[in-house]
Amino acid sequence: MVETKTMARQRILVPATLLSLAGATFLLPALWERPLAGATPPARSQTAAPATPPAQASPGVTLAGQAADPTPLEVPAAASAVALSEAISQAAEAISPSVVHLRVEARARGPRGPFEAPGGMVEGEGSGFVFRADGYILTNLHVVENATRVEARLHDGRRFVGRVVGSDPAIDLAVVKIDAEGLVPARFASSSVARVGQWVVAVGAPFGLDYTVTAGVLSAVGRANLGANEIEDYLQTDASINPGNSGGPLVDLTGQVLGINTMIIGRATGIGFAIPGDLARHVGEQIVRDGRVHRAWIGVSFQELTPELATYFAPDDHRGALVNGVVPDGPAARAGLVAGDVIVSLGHEPVADGHDLLRKLLLRPVGEALSVGILRAGQARTLSLTTGERPGAQPPQVTPPAPRAPGIGLTLETLDPTLRARLRYTGPGRLVVREVLPGSAADHAGLRPGDVMLAVDRAAVSTVDEVRAQLRDGRALVEVARGDARYYAVVSAEP
Repeated sequence: MVETKTMARQRILVPATLLSLAGATFLLPALWERPLAGATPPARSQTAAPATPPAQASPGVTLAGQAADPTPLEVPAAASAVALSEAISQAAEAISPSVVHLRVEARARGPRGPFEAPGGMVEGEGSGFVFRADGYILTNLHVVENATRVEARLHDGRRFVGRVVGSDPAIDLAVVKIDAEGLVPARFASSSVARVGQWVVAVGAPFGLDYTVTAGVLSAVGRANLGANEIEDYLQTDASINPGNSGGPLVDLTGQVLGINTMIIGRATGIGFAIPGDLARHVGEQIVRDGRVHRAWIGVSFQELTPELATYFAPDDHRGALVNGVVPDGPAARAGLVAGDVIVSLGHEPVADGHDLLRKLLLRPVGEALSVGILRAGQARTLSLTTGERPGAQPPQVTPPAPRAPGIGLTLETLDPTLRARLRYTGPGRLVVREVLPGSAADHAGLRPGDVMLAVDRAAVSTVDEVRAQLRDGRALVEVARGDARYYAVVSAEP
């Protein structure tokens, strides 16, 4: 079972795995039995202890009363381990300024609680990273889906309210915008040349633990058929990924982004998946530029070319995507492709299999003229087509900024004994926040349903009229009780 969006938050503490080198033994038993040059070893008896030879030293080891051997003890494996450790540290340092910790309040379907907004409210956390210096952040859609408030915390401690400007449900990707300066955008490596077995580093906020770094290797590329999303082409890694890592970067040892950590397989360890960075950047740039995703399409369905099928369709080569259907009047049909053709290249790039064909199409623009290499009845041909825009797919979600409400956007209610019992609240205060209007000043200040209003501009308040009076100048310091804690927020009323 693939666990993608809702994962049980269980903390499992496992001892850290340490890389260690086996201790070298310099004095082996055989040395104790080796006679001195030119000497006759004493006879042994069952009662006599063996003679003790002079101490012998290994290179670089100093024994009492002897001069130090200047030759250093060389352990090549240790040097390699130190170099790898340094590379991982440098990769983490390079990407960390771009990593973002996201805190999200979102609407959820289900029964309404005593102080939940209509439809219910849930809180969650995830990760993301800056991919443009003008404030655009890439993350997973499931991190910010149905969000009414998104707070982005940067590595330098700054916090910003963000807004979701667009998303692509087909690959579980979203773009968040913050109004900030001095941002450090991440650099991208080409995920198309990623190698299985290469070292990778994941950075994110698992279980809310900011800027957690884990390392491992790239376990596989081109993973699909997991049943998680409409379009699947994942990088697989054994770098530890947990709830809260979603949306964070998976980088190579130069600190460049190879992918976006997205999901794990339930109950499995060491099996995590990331959206390829090439695809994520391509989609993100389209969302920023056009507010939506344009996906190239040629109008064919295909299947894998198994060795058995290859004997009929491509006897001299087992590579390619076997076309088993052509959409009438689609780009491929107009170019002359038919069922039974094997696509072996696209735009002069070889096609290894069906997933490779899909991967290459996802990175192509709509309206591009391409040459397509095919095998038909074992004979090589080259056709020309122009990509169209993929029809019939679920349109990408583009979420406009939430409307900003006049006033502060709060609904307050008298905190009577019944509500106190329901909230299990025994502290001071006579007003409780019933609802916060999404996009309002109260929402942007971080106020939540269930907060107990204590004071406005340091003056205790007990009625709604008193709250209004304190907000006449359009700005106020609000003090609320949230559970057993106190919370301060600056609320600016809209003009």
